[in-house]
Amino acid sequence: MSADFLIIGGGIAGISAAARLSHLGSVTLLEAEEALAHHASGRSAALYEPRYGLPPVVALSMAGGEYLRAAPNVLSPRGLMIVARSEERARFDADIAQMTLVPVPVDEAVARVPVLNRRTVAHAALADHAWDIDTDLLLQGFLREARENGAQIVTRARVTGLARTPGGWRATTRDGQIEGALLVNAAGAWADQIAALAGIRPLGLTPLRRSMALIPAPGGQDVRAWPMIFGAGETWYAKPDAGALLVSPAEEHAMDPHDAWADDMVLAEGLARYEAMVTEPVTRLIASWAGLRTFTPDRVLAIGRDIRDPAFFWVAGQGGYGFQTAPAASALVADLVAGHPPALDAPTVAALDPARFG
Repeated sequence: MSADFLIIGGGIAGISAAARLSHLGSVTLLEAEEALAHHASGRSAALYEPRYGLPPVVALSMAGGEYLRAAPNVLSPRGLMIVARSEERARFDADIAQMTLVPVPVDEAVARVPVLNRRTVAHAALADHAWDIDTDLLLQGFLREARENGAQIVTRARVTGLARTPGGWRATTRDGQIEGALLVNAAGAWADQIAALAGIRPLGLTPLRRSMALIPAPGGQDVRAWPMIFGAGETWYAKPDAGALLVSPAEEHAMDPHDAWADDMVLAEGLARYEAMVTEPVTRLIASWAGLRTFTPDRVLAIGRDIRDPAFFWVAGQGGYGFQTAPAASALVADLVAGHPPALDAPTVAALDPARFG
């Protein structure tokens, strides 16, 4: 099997890149697991908050907004709230400045989220510029686009070897060898390992674990209209999910790439931070899990050709922004591959270029 574009990684980064590149030539995508989007993409908080992140990340998120809004039923209103103790005022002010939230009286916050504890919540702020993302719909839309253009999607195809050929690359999997002219590294937490297999200098990516717990709706409340709630400084967050509440300690613990699971102690500490700000205790968990959010050293995505081998293309370091940046990030991949002027401004494209790591 041979293709113009050989993509490694079947999360949102790889699938969206496959969709865009399928208009430019033949595509083969290799995913190590039995199912697509098994790791970080399948464990996302699924929020589109375009002001979240550093300026180049925000630029990507903003640029993809039109695509997300135009996709039927992909976005639905959620809203965003930040709450803080009196001693957390500095972090609260920094958060609302970064994400453009409006301070509101605590009584107004309690009217929106009745379980907030007036004795501990001293500051609150709200914004309506946050939406739930139906991640499965978004993934399936990109996947359908790729397949309609002839892309080959191969699961259970862990890459165990990569060799440079005169025409590009040869990937070895358990079922044989697959060749491609341009290798697109969208392997998430494993992207540096893929680079090492190819003899390419790694970027220094760091997978960071984030744990999640799904708890029953506090006090039997109808949580469907609640906003996503952050503790100041992102020390925890809570988000309605199918009539229950998803709560995360928002930890960032460095890990080797693996199929992550929640750390019980970290989860308990995060749930305690959440409980301190509400009136209803957590009595049981419906489920818990964890995912790896993989960052570059400067916490900005790496999108572009490798500085030493232009036949090796990085789409890595999505961190916690994979879904909300995917429409613009994948469009940038196609523009750079095709040699078209990117829709993004030149400083943003430069900030995303993996050449910045030397």
